[in-house]
Amino acid sequence: MKRNSQRPRRGQTLVFMALTMTVLFGLTGLIFDYGMIYHDQDVLNAATQAAALAGAEAMAQAGATSTSTNAVVTTYSSLSGDENYSSFLSGASMMSGYPKLLCLTTVTTVFGIQCYGPSSSNAIQVAQQATVPLYFLRIFGSSSVTLTAKATAAMKGASAGPFNIAIILDTTRSMTDTDTDSNCNSERITCALAGIQILLNSLAPCPSSLSSCGSVTNGNVANSVDRATLLAFPGVTTATAIDDYNCGGTAPTTVAYASPYPNSSTYQIVGFSSDYRTSDTAGSLNTSSKLVKAVEGTTGTPCIQVIGGFGTYYAQVITAAQNYLVAEQASFPNSKNVIIMVSDGDATATCSGSSHNVCTSGDMTGASTTSGVYNPATGATSSIQECHQAITAAQAAAAAGTRIYAVAYGAESAGCPTDTAPAITPCQTMQQIASSSAYFYSDYKATGSDSACVSASQPVTALNQIFQVISGDLTIARLVPNNTT
Repeated sequence: MKRNSQRPRRGQTLVFMALTMTVLFGLTGLIFDYGMIYHDQDVLNAATQAAALAGAEAMAQAGATSTSTNAVVTTYSSLSGDENYSSFLSGASMMSGYPKLLCLTTVTTVFGIQCYGPSSSNAIQVAQQATVPLYFLRIFGSSSVTLTAKATAAMKGASAGPFNIAIILDTTRSMTDTDTDSNCNSERITCALAGIQILLNSLAPCPSSLSSCGSVTNGNVANSVDRATLLAFPGVTTATAIDDYNCGGTAPTTVAYASPYPNSSTYQIVGFSSDYRTSDTAGSLNTSSKLVKAVEGTTGTPCIQVIGGFGTYYAQVITAAQNYLVAEQASFPNSKNVIIMVSDGDATATCSGSSHNVCTSGDMTGASTTSGVYNPATGATSSIQECHQAITAAQAAAAAGTRIYAVAYGAESAGCPTDTAPAITPCQTMQQIASSSAYFYSDYKATGSDSACVSASQPVTALNQIFQVISGDLTIARLVPNNTT
């Protein structure tokens, strides 16, 4: 009798299916748990980076302390009740020893950010941990896994532009005095221009993604980011302003601070420019730029000249800078306006003769000899209260949204001779010109400077360092690798 080879195999199929389903369910469980771990790790990483960036921004603020900075970090951490709390990380906590305030040499070298924050730091490191439950992986004997995340952020370094920057330079006769302090040891104008060169080396002429900023039209590249203009006081005739940037050996003709200011004269030496470097990564200034020629020259000798000839009065130049900024911002609606003013702060312009309460000769022809008031809207000036008039001009610019950095360079303990009601010192004038205490800087170690003219918010003193800090202040906090030294 022949055996039937086609006997039923349903029992074998059921066993195979049972084994297959077991494996499939197991793999599904593994994928689920590992997927949850991956998701939770991403959530923890993002929250840790946010906390580090928030802390870095906080430590850059005037008056910041380690306590106030740590409080901000906690606010933006993953801890229960904080801004980045997630139900997926219900057991999140800050790792022992964190946050850490750091002074990173690389951040100073690459971004120019000095260690001036809380505990003399320029960066912060945050580390968090969270225990998350497992589900299917429990079969391997573990009911949870601990995740960790670390993030480091520098106080500054990420582009916050675009900016329109008006640099106001004092070119009165006192700028030819020699500053024998070790931070300079040269003519004051030379030291001031060296600081401006540092600033231009730190700004962004065009996006960092471009290998070259490309062709230049009227001093600007097509994709400009930060644009800078240079103004000087006393002003010069419009026709001779070129002599301050062409290095031709001819001196520009300076002009008195008449009221109203003559249409044939200007405080602006070079218009807004973004050709000061050929790319955002270029390590040197572009000597084809008129702006660079003015402050550095083509062979290392700046073209701008200190002619003097008149006393010091700078309310008008502040208003002129503001007007140029407003016009530039209209062409670039998303940009921000900044004034950086370098001066000793001592307003000394004189009126030699007067008639009917109006100055008829001297530095201030046409100015009121009695009002002591400056009108930024009309440009009407006065030959008294000259330092207070500058403060009025600066306050009007600040009220319009312009950030004003005041750099007191060699501010003396006494001065502002036309200001008597109330009396004011050059240092106090520069302090009040700054749009906030965080934007006031002082090189009080300069020869002849008032040693008490110290910025409580900004302890850096040398002009080069001051301009490094200012250029860094025009950026925002950025993440850096955790192994940055």
